[in-house]
Formats: sequence, C-alpha cells, structure tokens
Amino acid sequence: MRDKDMKKISFLIVLIAFGLSSAFAGDVSRKGTNGAEQLLVPVGARSIATGGAFVSDVKGVEAIYYNPAGLDLAGRSEAMFSYMDYLADIKVSYFALSANLGDLGTFGLSFKTFNIGDIPVTTFEHPDGTGATYSPSLMTAGLTYSKQITDRVSAGATVKVIYEAITNVSATGAALDFGVQYKFPNNMRLGVAVTNIGSNMSYRGPDLQVKQSIPGNPPGAGFGVYEPSTEEFQIPSYFELSTSYKYDFNQQNYLMFAGKFTNNNFFEDVVSFGLEYGFLNTFYLRGGYNYLLNSKPEDNLYGLTLGAGVSYGFEGTVYFDFDYAYRAVRDFPTGAQHVFTVKLGL
Repeated sequence: MRDKDMKKISFLIVLIAFGLSSAFAGDVSRKGTNGAEQLLVPVGARSIATGGAFVSDVKGVEAIYYNPAGLDLAGRSEAMFSYMDYLADIKVSYFALSANLGDLGTFGLSFKTFNIGDIPVTTFEHPDGTGATYSPSLMTAGLTYSKQITDRVSAGATVKVIYEAITNVSATGAALDFGVQYKFPNNMRLGVAVTNIGSNMSYRGPDLQVKQSIPGNPPGAGFGVYEPSTEEFQIPSYFELSTSYKYDFNQQNYLMFAGKFTNNNFFEDVVSFGLEYGFLNTFYLRGGYNYLLNSKPEDNLYGLTLGAGVSYGFEGTVYFDFDYAYRAVRDFPTGAQHVFTVKLGL
C-alpha cells in the first residue's frame, strides 16, 4: 500500500475519532441514571491486567469485547473462557468462539453471564424474609464480524442482545459495537472503538401488574388487571481512542506500551495506561492503571492492575494460552478481583 494512501487512511481515522469523542463527552451530571451496568464489566485477563489500554493492539476472541476490529488479526480460529471474582461475591463468566474463514474474514460468538447468588425474598409482612430466595439474571450475547482490509487496516462490528431479569420482571435491549485498528510501519498502532450504541430498555412483566377497579363500573363489578409502563433507561455508551508501541530489545524480548482515552456518556472520562513484557513469545508480565479525569482520588473504585500469562504452541498448529489478572478494589472486604482466562487456538 502506498505511503500516500496510508496517510489518508490514518488522517481519516483520527478525524473520525475526534468527531466521535465530542459526541460522547463525559457527562458527570448523568452519573447513576443509566442502566445495564453489566455492559461495563470487562472480560479477559490480559486486557484487564493492562488496564484495558490495548484497544489498539488486542487480537483474537478477546478483541470482541474491547475492539472487534482485532478479531481477524489472530489469523486463526479460537475458543476462550474467562472467569472473574467480581464484587460482593458476584461471579462473571465469559465464553467466546471465533471461526477464521481466510479471505472472508472472521466471525465470532460471545456470551457473558453473572452469577449473583440467592437473595432472600422480603415483603411488608415479612421484612426479615419469607424463606424463599431469588437470583437476578444478567446476560449479554453477541455476534461479531471482523476483516483485515489491508496489511495495515482492520475493522469489525458486534451486534449484541442484552437481557436482565428479576423474578418475573425483565428488560431486553440491543446494541452495536464497532472499531478500527491501524498499524503504522514503526511498530506503532492506533485503535478506535465505539461501544454500546443501542436502544433504550425498560422493565416489563407480571410482577408489575396491579389490580384496580375500572372507572365508571358499578360497585362490585370486579377489578381490572393493569401493567403500568416503567420509565425507559439508556445503556452506557462510550468511545475509546488508543495508541500502542512495541519495542523489541531483541528476538527474545519485547516491551509494549499503551495509552487509552475513554469518553463516557454517563460518568467521568478515563485515561488508561498499560504495559506488557514478553519473553520468547511464551511468558508475559503485565501492568496497568486507570485514572478518572475531573474527579477525586477516592472516586476511583479500582486501583493498580497486574497480571501474567503463558502461551504454548503444540507443533505449531494448536495454541494454548493461560492468563491471570489482579485488579485492586477499594471499599470492598475482598480488596481485589481475580481473573482467569484460558484460550485455545487452531
């Protein structure tokens, strides 16, 4: 590809990035008014360990969540399972699968679910509990397509369904993610991702129904059953711009740096930093940090992130990756989140 064309493409990517960033400028006044917070819970030990900063370099099935443009860059089919001890004994499981179709690109499927556990049922008559329990359901499922357009540009998009339920009340929505990655000739990468562009959601279900006398009917005529409309809520959309650079010490050692700026539409903007050290393309050490702009230090729930990983290829055809991430957490007894990810590539 000619240098002139590459410059045009990189300029276009940057232009789009700044245009989108103005549309997604952080609005602290709307903090706490959105729903579907499950969409903001990250997945994948490698990305969590690096503060989520590698939107410009994430590849394979882990890219489905962060930047779908990177899905095709793995050049192979993959399967991934990730498990995280989240907050307040909540467990998060994530499964993703991709099929590489060569020149046609790569398709991916993803599924994220939360195990919140059993919660006692309380009523006005039994404030200490009825003896029954319930467990909320939170799930997100997505279909992704990604294509490496040239040797330097890749793009991808994800369509996903969001589902939340509490006993007999539920809400369903749909959202779109899309992203672009650009590779410069000097080991530098640029990534742009727009996430959770979708419909408003609202709760519906039998548990919202109420019995009420029908106006105009004579006394004793009975009651009608009504389900009042609940207020709609928006989902948390955000825009991310990331850049990364890989420095090769030699053929055995490298160090990669990344920085990311996130525009959120419901709370503070975030600046993220991450680094990864690789040895023999087999052993990895990682670290990262997220900084909330225009906020107090105590407003940041999360602290330093750390992690490690190992990757091994069996006769050059089957690859196995295991990654671990640690994320410090404030104001919770556990004080940390632990993430484990297993990935298989063919």
